[in-house]
Amino acid sequence: MSLMNKVFARGVVSLVNATSKLQSLQMRLLAGEMKDNMEHLEPYGYTSNPHPGAEGLAAFIGGDRSHGVVVCIADRRFRLAGLKTGEVALYTDEGDVLHFKRERVIEIETMTLRIKAGTAVEFDTPLIHTTGRIVSDGDQVAAKVSQVNHVHEGSDKKPVPGG
Repeated sequence: MSLMNKVFARGVVSLVNATSKLQSLQMRLLAGEMKDNMEHLEPYGYTSNPHPGAEGLAAFIGGDRSHGVVVCIADRRFRLAGLKTGEVALYTDEGDVLHFKRERVIEIETMTLRIKAGTAVEFDTPLIHTTGRIVSDGDQVAAKVSQVNHVHEGSDKKPVPGG
């Protein structure tokens, strides 16, 4: 086996242990070699739990096959194809997509989008457009006018205290 073949190996994910701080994988490497508990080095701020059958690149520092790390996992079964030069996307096997497109457009595609902000969500935009309903459990204020406390003449609505 050449030094290059000892240092790097392609393989396929068999099992994933995603419970530890550094995820570990069982990899079936080329030539039938099975490696357990290989640490999966992921880029800071990004993590995933790959499906069995995903492909990976394992590295063995100095050619020592006793302790390898997985430096990259890819899964051609779910990869988005056809991105334009310079575009970036995050995606899942279920079809969720966060796509940074050309001309500074960001598209998000999912079934339900939940944003959890402890203080506020701010929009600095000249236009917000929706094709569906907007539902609110609280008051809406537009140009300092409260929907709850804005009573028209002839209405039987009473202003809400504190609103």
